[in-house]
Amino acid sequence: MIARIAELRKDVEDFQISGADLLEQFRIRYLSKKGSISTLFEGFRNVPPEEKRETGRLLNELKQLATDKYNEHRERLSFAETVTSETDLSRPAWPLRAGTRHPISIIRYQVIDIFSRMGFTVSEGPEIEDDNHVFTLLNFARDHPARDMQDTFFIRKSSGVESHPDDVLLRTHTSSVQVRVMEKEQPPIRTISPGRVFRNEAVSARAHCIFHQVEGLYIAENVSFADLRQTLLYFAVELFGKDVRIRLRPSYFPFTEPSAEMDINCNLCGGEGCSVCKGTGWLELLGCGMVDPNVLEACGIDSEKYTGYAFGLGIERAAMLKYGVNDLRLYFENDIRFLNQFRSEIL
Repeated sequence: MIARIAELRKDVEDFQISGADLLEQFRIRYLSKKGSISTLFEGFRNVPPEEKRETGRLLNELKQLATDKYNEHRERLSFAETVTSETDLSRPAWPLRAGTRHPISIIRYQVIDIFSRMGFTVSEGPEIEDDNHVFTLLNFARDHPARDMQDTFFIRKSSGVESHPDDVLLRTHTSSVQVRVMEKEQPPIRTISPGRVFRNEAVSARAHCIFHQVEGLYIAENVSFADLRQTLLYFAVELFGKDVRIRLRPSYFPFTEPSAEMDINCNLCGGEGCSVCKGTGWLELLGCGMVDPNVLEACGIDSEKYTGYAFGLGIERAAMLKYGVNDLRLYFENDIRFLNQFRSEIL
């Protein structure tokens, strides 16, 4: 039996299939119910017990070899037939319209590249999160407005008035990724967290219920607000050019203290004032601040030894400033006339 299997294996390997007729002959000869391989399987019952294991293995390998060869040639011949019948081989191959990345993706990769050159790693996390990682560990009070249904898309909400750590929601910021990093790692930590976030807001030219963020976190010994400002200035110059100007305004965030918002000069109006910048000549680009000691302690980091800064950038807003787009809704409408304007952006 083993010798017959070896002989039949050589026949299968040597069989030349150049057309549909030969393919069908191959199937009938080897793989049909009355084919050679089926005949060998029928005779397997007569094999001595001590040879059954080895014989069975060789038989299965032979059948698999024949099946693979048949399927491979069937697909090849089917494809050749399709090309012959459906493809116009006389059609010119040029010009081909080159594709490009979406403007949001372009800015996202540029931002990641800038911070990567400063030593930041990239961290990612789930879009569906729990209340604990989105709010509680980030020092949000139980009655903070961001927990309210008007601001957050809840998937599962506890019946009580107050929030519960097990509430499930769509993340409102990628700070939840930073929390997960701090829970797993000890300083020094230098990471950015790009991703999509969701907020229950009215869609307008300046806001959307879905948008994209890149949030950054740096924790080490002796980190100061001056380090934060220099990092953000370098980033702004790299993204918008050497003529960009920035300003930091005092602000409030539950997870940073002190906190600030960073503006850059509005390039849509040259700083003279327009409807987008509301006549101020400045546009808010990101929020930032020193990580609150309560957040460090909640994540298991010694706030007496370590300090750090954090920032959050809206990619749509950065793209608006970079390309002079005055309506965020354009990024989500997939209007080919709009997207074609970014065809030369290969990044």
